[in-house]
Amino acid sequence: MAAGDAVMAVGLAGSLFLDISPDAARPKVLLFLAVSVAPFAIVAPLIGPAIDRMAGGRRLVVQIVALVRVLIMLLMATNLDNVLLFPLAFAAMVLQKTYAVSRSALVPTVVSSEMELVEANSKLGIISGVVGFLVAIPAVLLQLIDARVALLFGMIVFVAAFLAATQLPREVVAAHRQGQEEKEDLRSTEIILAASAMGLLRASVGFLFFHLAFWLRGQSTGTLWFGLGVSAAAVGTLIGNSIGPRIRQRAPEELMLIGGLAFAAVAGIFAALVGGIGSAILLMAAVNLGAAIGRLGFDAIVQRNAPDANQGRAFAQFETKFQLAWVGAGIVPVLIPIPGALGFLIVGCLAAFAVATYLVSMRRVKLGRPVPEALSARAKREISKRRSQRKDPTGERPRSRPKST
Repeated sequence: MAAGDAVMAVGLAGSLFLDISPDAARPKVLLFLAVSVAPFAIVAPLIGPAIDRMAGGRRLVVQIVALVRVLIMLLMATNLDNVLLFPLAFAAMVLQKTYAVSRSALVPTVVSSEMELVEANSKLGIISGVVGFLVAIPAVLLQLIDARVALLFGMIVFVAAFLAATQLPREVVAAHRQGQEEKEDLRSTEIILAASAMGLLRASVGFLFFHLAFWLRGQSTGTLWFGLGVSAAAVGTLIGNSIGPRIRQRAPEELMLIGGLAFAAVAGIFAALVGGIGSAILLMAAVNLGAAIGRLGFDAIVQRNAPDANQGRAFAQFETKFQLAWVGAGIVPVLIPIPGALGFLIVGCLAAFAVATYLVSMRRVKLGRPVPEALSARAKREISKRRSQRKDPTGERPRSRPKST
């Protein structure tokens, strides 16, 4: 699947998808980003549990994704100069995220113990990075001949992905519904705080990706620079997955997550101060490196604090939320044209805010104090307060009735 993504990226270089002016592309990108939220926000929470209880359910999802992407590559090859290329490209992105969710659910079912989960995720990241780099070489050569030939080569790659998926075990990810004990474990303070921090880190990745996609398009040879940025992101992810397991042996899981966030924050602020395309390329590598390390730390936090929870189901749920954060943050630079340095500063400040809130909240937990209330919780409390005041215009609390024995 990683090889197919790399071939698609190479095949689209120089196509209508990247050659169209940024102003003309914004409405189309925004539309399909909004559409791409639907599968994760609506479909995944409803259909996901049913798929998890099916024998081979997640394996079937991966197979279907691979086959649909074969069809999409064929349609792309025949519509390179057509506006239809936009929905096809974003449909491919949605399917890419769908595969990521299914992979998160499948990995715990193919390892012998929970302690191997972080190492398995790390190896998957390394393999994906290496394979994506290696397959890009023949893809570039084919793209020089004709972009359509490169995309047809991508069809073959996704056929191979389908065949590889048939070798996955037909195991049930989660045979039973989520019990109360599992829900309480996954809603522990440590996991909620870590998930919030990880969500902000993934939001930084999504924001930076689309910010560079539009900002670099306004520069000379912007398509080439954006391709280098995507390559730098892949290299950063590869390095993060390579050093992540070693870091975990020497540092606590929370420190891994904090370190990933801090690295992204420093890189974002530094890039904003220096400016320039070179800083943008390095920032792509740094943010994705931090995200890779942070994700391995988050996985370890979930394993430690919810050992009895179904790992496949839990990671699929979290991955869905993280993909929503990626898409939601990506919509901002699509809606609003943002100068390059300002966008870098936003990335740095977002990661710095995540570090600060995570550290403060963890400190309060250790001291036995309540965690600062989230904005969404404050809004709900304020709405509830206003409703109660409408029912009681005097603003006085209704007198409590004695409980019946």
